[in-house]
Amino acid sequence: MLSRRHILAGAAVLAAPSFARAQAGWPGERPIDVIVPYPPGGGVDTMARLVMPHVMKHLGRNARSVVSNRGGAGGQVGFEYGFNAAPDGYTLCAVTLPAISTFPLERSVRYRPLDFSFLANVVDDPNTIYVAANSPLRTLADLVAAAKARPGELSYGTTGIGSDDHILMLNFEAIAGIPEMTHVPFAGAAPLMTQILGGHLPLGVANMAEIYAGLREGQLRSLGQAAEQRWQATPDVPTFREQGFDLVGGSARGIVGPPGLPEPIRTALESAFTAALADPEFLREAERVGLPLRPAVGTAYRAMAASTDEQVKALWQRRPWNR
Repeated sequence: MLSRRHILAGAAVLAAPSFARAQAGWPGERPIDVIVPYPPGGGVDTMARLVMPHVMKHLGRNARSVVSNRGGAGGQVGFEYGFNAAPDGYTLCAVTLPAISTFPLERSVRYRPLDFSFLANVVDDPNTIYVAANSPLRTLADLVAAAKARPGELSYGTTGIGSDDHILMLNFEAIAGIPEMTHVPFAGAAPLMTQILGGHLPLGVANMAEIYAGLREGQLRSLGQAAEQRWQATPDVPTFREQGFDLVGGSARGIVGPPGLPEPIRTALESAFTAALADPEFLREAERVGLPLRPAVGTAYRAMAASTDEQVKALWQRRPWNR
């Protein structure tokens, strides 16, 4: 009589060629599903829909992709879906840093941030603190002076507790040595901007690309961009460092796979992303829609994620943000 061990071993031997054939034929006629954990029209959705056709072109083999929006819990629902999908190359997921690392600190999640198969970062959208164009605040120094003169009276809005916007302001308060301001979380950048434009809230924290149209139309003013250097689309906005505040922050947006993505599939996708992110046609489209690009593929992307993970854990130890 065959033991259970022998049966399982035999099944594994039989399954191995089948799995190898599946990899060899990948992606075949089946589309690659790219999960976007946010509603359509946002920055992550725009990034995924713009870059993936170029990735498919360079992947070849008649490859095609579809984008599926699975919003909920600030992105957690989509992150969990992508993490727990079968590692067969047919499900990828758009993620943002630092969000994938902040959520597990605040609450229970069904994923491990650094266990994703990191394929390529595409965008790094710098954070900004912004005001309505008629605000008396014009620089970060003006904000610091106002916060010290009116301790506890200033309020600011973000796109949620533990968001990259919220993390940026917590770090800024610490670096600038100003009293803690009142945090007002919103469900997204659009409703927050409405409150700023309506004069109901003095300060907003967002990403530069999210307020770019308002800056261009003269409705909003950025007090500074938390970037390594000035974004080419907003050359007149100084960085935080130029104003004396050593702070860089933003929303890094990229594409990952589930843990355990087979090496041949991972390698093919990384090569396709490398080619796509250097493709002149993609670069023209990214410039047209105002995407602040920061390409990082494979191990370089994972290193970004690991560094961000360390930073948010250190901040959590100093100042938990879910209180």
